[in-house]
Amino acid sequence: MKSSNLILLTLVWLSFIACKQEISQPLVLSDDERMEWWRDAGFGLFIHWGLYAVPGGIHKGDTVRGNAEWIMDKLDIPVLEYEQFAGQFNPTKFDADEWVAIAKDAGMKYIVITSKHHEGFCLWDSEVTDYDIMDASPFKRDIIKELAEACKKADIKFCFYHSIVDWHHPQAQAPLFPNYNAGQRDQTISNPEFPKYYENYLKPQLKELLSNYGDIGVVWFDGDWIPDYTTEMGKELYQMIREMQPNSIVNNRVDKGRTGMAGMNREGNFAGDFGTPEKEIPDTGIEGVDWESCLTMNNSWGFKIPDHNWKSKKRLIRNLIEIVSKGGNLLLNVGPTAEGLIPEPSKERLQAMGAWLRANGESIYGAKASPFSKPAWGRYTSKAGVIYAHVFDWPEDGQLQLDPTIDLSEVSLLTAPEHKLEIERSPEGIIIQLPADAPDAIASVIKIVN
Repeated sequence: MKSSNLILLTLVWLSFIACKQEISQPLVLSDDERMEWWRDAGFGLFIHWGLYAVPGGIHKGDTVRGNAEWIMDKLDIPVLEYEQFAGQFNPTKFDADEWVAIAKDAGMKYIVITSKHHEGFCLWDSEVTDYDIMDASPFKRDIIKELAEACKKADIKFCFYHSIVDWHHPQAQAPLFPNYNAGQRDQTISNPEFPKYYENYLKPQLKELLSNYGDIGVVWFDGDWIPDYTTEMGKELYQMIREMQPNSIVNNRVDKGRTGMAGMNREGNFAGDFGTPEKEIPDTGIEGVDWESCLTMNNSWGFKIPDHNWKSKKRLIRNLIEIVSKGGNLLLNVGPTAEGLIPEPSKERLQAMGAWLRANGESIYGAKASPFSKPAWGRYTSKAGVIYAHVFDWPEDGQLQLDPTIDLSEVSLLTAPEHKLEIERSPEGIIIQLPADAPDAIASVIKIVN
């Protein structure tokens, strides 16, 4: 009997050792190594999805002005009334694999989804509240879990957005009803209970998201304008994230340094790994500073029934090129419906962007900012030993004038590398002789090898 017990204990111990060996700590990367995949990616999908998809920007005959995801604040909907949308949120057509496939086909390398927007409703199974997809909705499926798993299968980086603001929680913004967001305009409006919300709700929920859904590529904060949220809190959250997931990237809205919609930090010591211009593209890149422009395809982040002001495929592709040419990333938004579908106009534009990237992605992925001034005909991007000229306006005479300081040995169309283009040097600069017709009506790429 003793011998049998000894054998059993030995087997248990060996099993424990084997399991312990399998659970290895992640290799902690330097800041440059940690940021490398994100810098190379260039292009990601933003998903704004929550209870606001149910009214779709319209409530009791009133249409919200601006962004549909702000409907609770903009139309002064009381908490108890707004909660009724949770009982109607049943996105039975949601398919995480389909969403990820749409993003991957568009050439996107990462996905950022709203785990919780300002309305306070959570898209995962939170132990901290019942105001979530599993307890308050008839859907009863963990959306964050399904999307994280789908991203892992497709080799897409899974990331989440999380609002510091919470219009539902009694210790955050709700006592300010009927103006939930008064603190954004008047920094003297304070909620003395906010530190309790921060310690007992915000931090525990972030720990859930960082513990239960695998590797997180980016933690994308918003709501940093709340006057009760301090820079000390922001630095503490940043440190907590880096301790729990050392290789995660965190945007600058974790702290208090952001300069409004321009998105970059003012001078000072602030936490965060990259700037966040919103609905705009900086005039120029900023040397040594990482940034990401988040843009909508129409006007609203969240699904809005009457918003049909869709940007053209041409504009979106050229936005991507412009952003990369200035050293940034594009995070392009979709606002799914309450049924769980990405709107068809969004899908059509993503398909067009994917088609362009399959032909020209070499000039975007891993590319850096242009070392030259903006040319009249388009944009430059660069890699070691290579310059990519993105020609928006194909010259009628077939002559493309390049920056005179470019050092080049051979030039070709990116999509036809076997056909070398003629190079003419003159006192006025460098002229490339192009074919009569542009390979791409939106943006043709010329590859210039140094």
